[in-house]
Amino acid sequence: MAVHIEGLLEKTLNEKIKSCKILVVGAGGIGCELLKNLVLTGFEELHVIDLDTIELSNLNRQFLFHKQHIGRPKAIVAKESVLKFNPKAKITAYHDSITNNKYDVAFFRQFSAVANALDNVGARSHVNRMCLAADIPLIESGTSGYLGQVTVYKKKITECFECLPRKPQKTYPGCTIRNTPSEPVHCIVWAKHLFNQLFGETDADEEVSPDVADPELGGQANEAGNVQRISTREWAKSSDYDPRKLFEKLFSEDIKYLHSMTDLWKKRCRPMILDWNDLPDAVPGSSKQEEPRIKDQMLWNIKQCADIFCSSLTALKKKVDEGGPGTILTWDKDDDHCMDFVASVSNLRAHCFLIPLQSKFDVKAIAGNIVPAIATTNAVISGLLVLQLINILKGDITKCRTAWLNESAKGGKKMISSAQLEKPNPKCFVCSPLTPEVAVKVNVKTLTAKTLNDKILKEKLHMSNQMLL
Repeated sequence: MAVHIEGLLEKTLNEKIKSCKILVVGAGGIGCELLKNLVLTGFEELHVIDLDTIELSNLNRQFLFHKQHIGRPKAIVAKESVLKFNPKAKITAYHDSITNNKYDVAFFRQFSAVANALDNVGARSHVNRMCLAADIPLIESGTSGYLGQVTVYKKKITECFECLPRKPQKTYPGCTIRNTPSEPVHCIVWAKHLFNQLFGETDADEEVSPDVADPELGGQANEAGNVQRISTREWAKSSDYDPRKLFEKLFSEDIKYLHSMTDLWKKRCRPMILDWNDLPDAVPGSSKQEEPRIKDQMLWNIKQCADIFCSSLTALKKKVDEGGPGTILTWDKDDDHCMDFVASVSNLRAHCFLIPLQSKFDVKAIAGNIVPAIATTNAVISGLLVLQLINILKGDITKCRTAWLNESAKGGKKMISSAQLEKPNPKCFVCSPLTPEVAVKVNVKTLTAKTLNDKILKEKLHMSNQMLL
């Protein structure tokens, strides 16, 4: 037990803290703070799992990591750093995904409680179901900028993570993305699709070439222009990913092809065709810019966007080549080359359609669907999480609370509020003892087994391989 905690808690509770075994899922912003708090509170047996490695952008808020740790697994380095607070602690680190089949129900049952410090719904849903199957408490946490929340889930006593429907990620019609973008987010989505078409897993629904099936065309799809309608990946390979040729295809020839779809422009301004040899070196007047505080908040002019597009394209192509045949890349908001590519491409696209440009900082927030993480928020939320864990160890989970870090009604200040835990939702298809059925309406003539497995069971219903026979 940490010296400064001795005497503050009952002796029996102190002993429980020393002897219990806790699983921490995630070693990022909240996870780093949580591991430190647990060790300083006296917890001596911890397991931590995280699949990610340390990036430069993590260092401003994940204080267990330093510059020399970049590229190393978060879980491993977090263990090394936390042991400096208490060398006697027994910490087991896993550089792995919690959804790996080897982390089964038996694995979860060894813990007194599980603390989630994750940032994606799929993994959270998986941990929720494993804790239900193992019948152990789950403490869930999350932050969004200066706001945050902590709550506790326990089988048959409280609601589970999936008792209430989660707000689905917003999607946009393919024809809007490919033909008639009108907002910065449309261009950013298009840029991410282009990244996947060139370097990632290709998806026919993410094609970036003009969409001749746009319902606005009313059947009109003139074959004007000299662009052959082949996939973007095939076209890029045929030109050996030449930056200039790809630029001219995307921002000149494809735009000319869009011009031929005259029905689209009856009530809209036609998009602008970019000329490689005559790119403006000033930020368009329509793009407002406040005084930038950091480099990434600077707006690039169109010439800079083109230069960064070329350099990032070359760097990403080099990564693919170095990986060998079959290598694909996954877009990562914390990878500079990935972010440079999407930021430059989305702004070039936006300029074509007279849409205000965005800084790299703003593109990252939109493309990653994130609110910038705040270190102090992580600290507050991890502290609240430890308090809920102590309540669990006292043996009366009904004393646990859902706690929020919210805006004060007086404005400007933050406050912590709480409420009793909610009861289970009897209609929840995950935790209800009534084993409710989920009706899925599909076209059996066109649905493939792979689509059923990947898109419906795993993506929509968050089922893992362990749940599928």
